[in-house]
Amino acid sequence: MDQRKKHAQSDCRQGFVPLSKIKVHYVKFHTRQDRILYVFNQFKPYLHTKILDVGCDEGHLKRYLNGTPYTGIDIADAADMQINLERIERLPFTDRSYECVLCTDVLEHLDNLHAIFFELLRVADRTIIISWPNNWVNARRPLERGAGTFEHYGLPSENPFTRHKWFFNISDARCFLYSSLQKHPEWHLAEEFITEKPRLMILRLIRRLRYPNREKYWNRYAHTYWTVLKRD
Repeated sequence: MDQRKKHAQSDCRQGFVPLSKIKVHYVKFHTRQDRILYVFNQFKPYLHTKILDVGCDEGHLKRYLNGTPYTGIDIADAADMQINLERIERLPFTDRSYECVLCTDVLEHLDNLHAIFFELLRVADRTIIISWPNNWVNARRPLERGAGTFEHYGLPSENPFTRHKWFFNISDARCFLYSSLQKHPEWHLAEEFITEKPRLMILRLIRRLRYPNREKYWNRYAHTYWTVLKRD
């Protein structure tokens, strides 16, 4: 491995919480609505003040908030503010203007992921909730077989409305996050956990025996890495 890459990887891992200590939630989302309800129930303690939902899709989370001040931004028609995140470098809000900022399953769609991530840090006053999908998990079997496709990638005959611009795994997401927070000491990682689809216990056991290294296991089988950032 290139020495510079080794050094960068070592730096980003400073302060890593061992994956063996990170909680795992076994959950499957059958619909987009299931995922939104999960976000609401899981992060309810943070969703009682002024909220900005970056990449809100149709803004469905709003229906669960019982009048809590909410602004959803997205390219979708139903968003409170229609904004194409890929065409901006700065969100149209002042510093620390929202108590809580959500950005779930969004950053991987953006060429300007880095710029928008740091904008989340700028406009949030107290809390940021981000989900990071494991893009390796759906690619694993097609790549092993040498055949097939996986969602959000490939080369469709028609230009897709949306696709992923980044192909990262759980380790990549953690490394990016930890190294980014080192540059912004006013923020710290308050929560992190992983979601995996429910499987029979015997299947999970076989997988664990085959991949005893926890990092390699989660990079193969975990679906999402969830994080809560808090401002000091």
